[in-house]
Amino acid sequence: MKLPSSPALSKGLTLALALAAAAALPAQQPAAPAGPRPRTSPHETIHLRADNNRVTVVYGRPHSKAPRTGAARKIWGGLVPFGKVWRTGADEATLLITQQALDIGGAAVPAGAYTLYTLPAEDGSAQLLINRKIGQWGSEAYDESQELARVPLAREELTDPVDQFTMALERNPAGGAFLRLRWEHAQFSVPYSVKK
Repeated sequence: MKLPSSPALSKGLTLALALAAAAALPAQQPAAPAGPRPRTSPHETIHLRADNNRVTVVYGRPHSKAPRTGAARKIWGGLVPFGKVWRTGADEATLLITQQALDIGGAAVPAGAYTLYTLPAEDGSAQLLINRKIGQWGSEAYDESQELARVPLAREELTDPVDQFTMALERNPAGGAFLRLRWEHAQFSVPYSVKK
């Protein structure tokens, strides 16, 4: 289910969700003030209620084609370099908010707000990095000391290419749900569930 797409409403709702979730977290170092920066990509807020828990993800959705020229870009190993931390989208780093503690790919994640980064490797594998520091712009000041967990992502080749970076929260018939990242010919996934 998608939230309303009005930019003002979306920004207000995103801020309210982040502030409410952050209030429940232990004190953390705020991001360095950088002032407002212009976004280069559209943004989306997705959520899923599973196991009596609501998970929300806020992320930027870049396209495979360069915004200024329309030229096709190589994504994995190009726009998203191998061996470097990626913001998992565009503009602000991706935000995850959970009302209850989760098990994400075997990692214990307490209730609250987190930043999701991705670390792709040249062999086609990738890891999801869950970081306690929120409000980051891109990956330029990645703070490894605030990292909560790194979990492996399962990779699947897609038959039809995905032009615009897409994240999804999808129910798992066996219980819990999946967090999925799709772009170009790759889909990366990790299961999550409410921590028992």
